[in-house]
Amino acid sequence: MTEDEVLSEFRASEALLEGHFKLSSGKHSGHYLQCARVLMDPMRASRLASALAAKLPRDLRSQIDTVVSPAMGGIIIGHEMGRALGKEAMFLERPDGTFGFRRGFGLKDGEKVIVVEDVVTTGLSSKEAMKAVEDAGGEVLALVSIVNRSGGDVSFDVPYHALIDITFPTYDADSIPAELAAVPVTKPGSRK
Repeated sequence: MTEDEVLSEFRASEALLEGHFKLSSGKHSGHYLQCARVLMDPMRASRLASALAAKLPRDLRSQIDTVVSPAMGGIIIGHEMGRALGKEAMFLERPDGTFGFRRGFGLKDGEKVIVVEDVVTTGLSSKEAMKAVEDAGGEVLALVSIVNRSGGDVSFDVPYHALIDITFPTYDADSIPAELAAVPVTKPGSRK
């Protein structure tokens, strides 16, 4: 899938939003990618996951035992990546603020895992999810996401593969441009 084709999927599902958004990271932006909307069509989610799986190096794909994704945003794309790779998929939750496995999910010692996200911006939740996998005995082979929104400002201890890199400007609360500050702010993500 080309970058234009990926963006077409977001536009077709009205998932590329413009306004004033407070992101989960605490930063502000005039653009928001609502991956939940792009993934609500099962066929679209399947196409995106298949395209993302195809971007992974063959040797990496052959090593994967399990797909793990953080709740909430990663659940659907993680499930679809499991389907695309022919692997089981499970998710992490953080009911008490820290990611962990629940619902009978767990890993065997040394189980080789890819962590799947919808969007990576600051990388904080991705790093927390990878730590939870390692704490459960798994080995994280790579991080993958539909969208890399980090602008190259984030690094990981494992390879990172994204279907598309998008750099929308983001601002700290004390440096929001006047034209953006004039627009009412909304917080569309899954975290309060």
